[in-house]
Formats: sequence, structure tokens, C-alpha cells
Amino acid sequence: MKPAQFMLTALLVALPQAIRAADAPPSASRPSIVFVLADDLGWADLGVQGSHYYETPHIDRLAAQGMRLTCYHNCQNCAPTRAALISGQYAPRTGVYTVGGIGRFAWQTRPLRPVDNVENLPLDKITIAQSLKTAGYVTGLFGKWHLGQQGDYHPGRRGFDEAVVSMGKHFDFATSPRTAYPPGQYLADFLTDQAVDFIRRHKDRPFFLYLPHFAVHTPLDAKPELIDKFKTKPPAGGHRNPTYAAMIASVDASVGRVLATLDELKLAERTVVIFSSDNGGVGGYAREGLGTDSNDITDNAPLRSGKGSLYEGGTRDPFIVRWPGVTRHGSTCDAPAIHVDLYPTLLEIAGAEPPAGYALDGESLVPLFRGAGDSSQRRPIYQHFPGYLGMGRDHWRTTPVGLIHAGDWKLMEFFEDGRLELYNLRDDVGETKNLASQMPEKAQELYAQLLAWRQAIQAPMPTPHKPETAPALKPKLGRKAKGKAKRG
Repeated sequence: MKPAQFMLTALLVALPQAIRAADAPPSASRPSIVFVLADDLGWADLGVQGSHYYETPHIDRLAAQGMRLTCYHNCQNCAPTRAALISGQYAPRTGVYTVGGIGRFAWQTRPLRPVDNVENLPLDKITIAQSLKTAGYVTGLFGKWHLGQQGDYHPGRRGFDEAVVSMGKHFDFATSPRTAYPPGQYLADFLTDQAVDFIRRHKDRPFFLYLPHFAVHTPLDAKPELIDKFKTKPPAGGHRNPTYAAMIASVDASVGRVLATLDELKLAERTVVIFSSDNGGVGGYAREGLGTDSNDITDNAPLRSGKGSLYEGGTRDPFIVRWPGVTRHGSTCDAPAIHVDLYPTLLEIAGAEPPAGYALDGESLVPLFRGAGDSSQRRPIYQHFPGYLGMGRDHWRTTPVGLIHAGDWKLMEFFEDGRLELYNLRDDVGETKNLASQMPEKAQELYAQLLAWRQAIQAPMPTPHKPETAPALKPKLGRKAKGKAKRG
């Protein structure tokens, strides 16, 4: 290549980046972002969320200094949540519906064949890390990724300037890339060490720190001194496991160390801190007839069911945000929100543009953070799960199901038989009263919206496995409701 041609090519490559940098807000006006994600922590597993057994003083302080979204949702288990958070897209666009392949559970005993599951986030998805990096942020991930770890699927090649991945064990854990740590160190402490070091090294420029802990996921394993602390504490409200409590305490200590580092470096006033969990807690199953209390590590009450279910106990999670000067201290917001909302939210916080030609399914939460907007002003949120999640022999945490949540209303369609369930979550957060037969017009209104969304997003459906038990062609509302619907 001639020198003049080389210079022209270099200019054409650099020009778009220069334009983006020129359009980006000045560094001083762009806050850094810290996103801490617990694993399997239930909606009621924090002191500020009502637990009188678990102790979370640092997370509680974060909530006192910021806002809690009390109706925030993720998926029923971890991989699809992480895919949605990172890609900004609902599961039908990524193909990530669950963990592992469909052979993980004996779906052959059921009427439907699940949709095949994608285990690695497709490489054509533009991650939130890529978008924030383009906007001038330095990006780091330390913890659980679960969206593909080999080759180009590793987060270090998906927009994260620094990425150390670890999951599966809380002691004697492996990391990718291999990273040294002292013998006997607890994983949550190791990840926090990495996060604190990242903050210190990048304190002079905007950064995006994603800290997805493996705790409090099984195996239940915690530091012995913390377990001893909870052994003599009386159970409260279904919360009683000292090892699980100790694991929560380690996650809370991690949040405390991150907050203390921000304070020490005088970064707290220009850093947005978000804390959440990836799905519901492992509990609530005994009430669903899925086993005994021994199956329940925790209890998501007043919510129904737990991890693996599309009832609220499986998908509604803690969400706390502290944005100094924006969120009001100790405030709450009950507007429905969901995982795909995080991507556009972080873009707005960073003053960054969405990727050109790339579909984002969510709606920024920034108006809610500012105290504007309510349930009636938010567009509906959706879930689509065309598979099965088992629990022991002949027990199912969920069968194939889709749902729409609009304002106070939630409609679920179970694909095996077309059954509809309708709940008013403001009056009945425990989902104890199915109103589909009493309010067929409302059920049909929401069902039409759910069908339209499913068609628009081209959501694949499970297919009949046993012809004699194929799904009904029309939703089932009950005999009384059918008559009313026909007359209406």
C-alpha cells in the first residue's frame, strides 16, 4: 500500500471514532457505573426487603441513599437473564431461554417439545460493554459470565477491557484467565479484590464495572466464622439457613467494600451504583407442592414460588440504584421493569447513543430514577419461556409459558393446554386468585397484546410431542368465561 493510500485508510477508520468522541459528553459530566449482580438472591433476602434473619447493612445503606424498584423482574434462571442484561434483547432474539440444552430435563414425558436453547450469546449481539466502551468508558467484569467462555465468546472479547471469569465453586475456584489468589480465599472476596483494584486504577476516567457474584448460588458454602454467627440466630419468616445467611453476608460485605472505595477516592458523588439479582431465590416450592421444606433454601414470601418459575417468586428481584443528585434518598418505585431496560438505562446515564441498526427491546429507567412516571406510563413487559424446568421426578417448576405484565395486571398463558391465568398484582402479589374466568374481557385484552408482541418479535413456540395431548388452539378461560367472551 502506498503511503498516501495508507494515510487515507487510517483516516477513514479513525474518523467515526473521533466523531463519536467529539459528540460524547465531557468526562467530568459522565458518571462512572457500578453494577453488582448477586446470583439466586431472592426478592425478600435483604434486610431492606423485609428479612429479619439475613443481615445486609451495606446494601440496606445503599437503599437508604438511593431508590428501590419494587417491581423489577429478570428471567426464571440465570443465563437468559444475563443474555438480556448484556444484549438489551428479549430471549426470542438471542435464543437464550435457559441453562444448558433441552435434554437437561425429561421433556419427553410432556406434551410439547421445547425450543432448542442457545448456550453462548451470539456474536452478532452488541453488548452493553461494547456500547459503553465506544462512548469512552473503560470496562471491567469480574465474576460469573455464563454466556460462553471459549474464544470470541469470552467477555474479554465482548467489549470488556478487563475480564476475569469464575463460577461453580466458592473455595478452590478456577478463573479465566488464570489469576493467582491466596490459598483458602473465598470467591466473593477475590472478586471484590479485583473490583476494588479496577476502581483504583481507573479512578480518573469514567468506568463501567460489572461485578456478577457467583454467591449465593449452590453449592452452599461460606466462611466458617460467618456460619457460626448465624447458627444461634432464631429463624424468621422462612429464613433459617445459617450457611445461606453467611453467603449473603459475604455479598453484602463486597458491596460495602466497593462503596467504601468510592468514598475513599471521592468518587461516590459521580458514580451510579446498581445492585440486583439474576432470578428469584431457591424457595417457595413446598407451597407449590413441589417437595418438602427441605427443598427450600430460602423463602420468597409474600411472592409465589421461586427460581425456575414464572410466578413472581421466580422472576421478581431486588433492584437498588444510588445516583447522587438524581435518586431521592430512601425512595421506592412500583412501576414494572425488566432486564432489557438496563441497557438503554446505562446508555442514557452515560450520554451514549444506542448502536445504529441494533434492536433494543427495553425502555430507559432514568425517568423513574428521577421520580417521574408510574405504572400507567410504562409500556408492558414480557416473558417467553418455550421449555421445561424440572425439580425431581415428575415435578416441574415451570412448563412452557409466556406472560405480559402491564400496570397492575399480569396474564400468563401456559402453552401445553392454552390455560390463562390473570392476576392483579397490586391487590394480590402472591398470585392466589386467578381472575381469568371472572374478568374475561381483561384477559382477552392482555392476551391480544401478548400475541401481537410474540408475532412482532418472532418468538418460536414449542411443538407437539404427543399428538393426542397437543396444545389447545384457543386459550382456556373456563366454561363461565367462555360464554361471556362469546357474548362480548
